[in-house]
Amino acid sequence: MKRNVNEKADASHGEERLGTEPIPKLIIRLAVPAVIAQLINALYNIVDRMYIGHIPEVGDLALTGVGLTFPIITLISAFCVFAGAGGAPLASIQLGKGNREKAERILGNCVTMLLFFSVVLTAFFMAFKTPLLYMFGASDNTISYANQYLTIYLLGTLFVQFTLGLNMFISSQGRSTTAMLSVLIGAGINIALDPIFIFVFHMGVRGAALATILSQAVSAIWVVRFLCSPKSAFKIRRKNLKPDMALICSVAALGISPFIMQATESAISIVLNSGLQTYGGDLYVGSMTILQSVMQLIVIPVNGFTQGIQPLISYNFGAGKFDRVKKTYRLMLAVTFTTTCLACLLTTRFPGLFAAIFTNKQDLIDLVRRVMPIFMGGIWIFGLQMACQTTFLGLGQAKVSLFIALLRKVFLLIPLALILPAATGSVMGIYYAEPISDMVSASTAGVLFLLKKKKMLSREALEKLG
Repeated sequence: MKRNVNEKADASHGEERLGTEPIPKLIIRLAVPAVIAQLINALYNIVDRMYIGHIPEVGDLALTGVGLTFPIITLISAFCVFAGAGGAPLASIQLGKGNREKAERILGNCVTMLLFFSVVLTAFFMAFKTPLLYMFGASDNTISYANQYLTIYLLGTLFVQFTLGLNMFISSQGRSTTAMLSVLIGAGINIALDPIFIFVFHMGVRGAALATILSQAVSAIWVVRFLCSPKSAFKIRRKNLKPDMALICSVAALGISPFIMQATESAISIVLNSGLQTYGGDLYVGSMTILQSVMQLIVIPVNGFTQGIQPLISYNFGAGKFDRVKKTYRLMLAVTFTTTCLACLLTTRFPGLFAAIFTNKQDLIDLVRRVMPIFMGGIWIFGLQMACQTTFLGLGQAKVSLFIALLRKVFLLIPLALILPAATGSVMGIYYAEPISDMVSASTAGVLFLLKKKKMLSREALEKLG
């Protein structure tokens, strides 16, 4: 009994710190574990690609084949974000208001949403995976590797949904270290099992997929166990699993923006890979697998940093502490912008070094060395967009978040990736589409933030969220 009282007091203290401790100290406490967690989470797919790319004789084809599954894997992750990134800020805002019961109802409905997504996604992609992979740019040389990897990966869809979707509810309580551990456990298992399954048991890409879903299963168990324990500020309760359409609509309204940001990555991969196959061939599709992997190494830790800080914005906004919100987003912007500038410098100066991490094929390394400085040319300003986007989400600004999400990918990148190579007759137009989209969308996000920040941080805006 005494232990339960202590755990409840600890959970309460964890959330109260968000509104009382110095902002720089809180940013370090929340963001560092979140960055580590996101980096580790990125290793699930990136480590797979590193090992797969070095499989003797067929590594380049296997790497290209697994890269073709990226649109489907990304779309599955997008549904995790839809529930998690839509529900976690709302739950955090309710904690700031002192309404723990509503926070738990939000969590329960998100669990139900994730269960539903798991069933539908697994059934759909199992039925249509082969024609979809051909549509995404697969050739007869690469389809078998893509099919082998995806078939096993889909069996773990439920684990992916719970791990990625529900872990955000741990972070939203200010429990970044606990959220980091849930990812660390799974990634450690994945990294250990990959070489065993791929090389020792000679399972190839099947082994990489099996290692991934087993590690995700362990992470999912960890996350659910924590959210059912007294240590959690709000808990998964059976009574809250019953769908409440009003709450689901609120989660959807906020979650649609990060969902589109993630889901359109899938559409982008389809457009890029099919265009590269048409204008270049398997080698160019393989280059995009490497470029997107390097992009993940940059964007994912920055995203982890912003996600770690988002509960701090949401909680203090809910508590009406607007000065703390301002100080938080200013520090966040300084860090994200500096990071993406440094990343741009490294990737454009040393492209061959990054390429060699994923392959030992010299022709593929030479191609990546040529196109990476172009593809990464606009990443320097992307930190501005990520900071603004996170602030909009943290303040419950669903419409603005949705517009920014649509702007970069749907209105800019996809059309440019279709128009530029057709207009120039060159495959290089596809690589130029990325930096143009990055610079235009980030600049727009910054301008919108300056125009709307005063209105967003007001009592009227807070009251509209209920």
